[in-house]
Amino acid sequence: MAHEWHTSSYSGSSADCVEVTEGSTVLLRDSRNRGLAALEFSATEWRALLSDIDVL
Repeated sequence: MAHEWHTSSYSGSSADCVEVTEGSTVLLRDSRNRGLAALEFSATEWRALLSDIDVL
């Protein structure tokens, strides 16, 4: 299955960031090491993480 990866608009032109693909599961990977394993979250876990970060 092909994933549509994207980076945050806050990343600018820097290659030192993470990429994410969102759906029923969310995958997170290092943009400089795309061939390595990605972290996997459920959509619920991902929303909770983003909610917690937004509070900071």
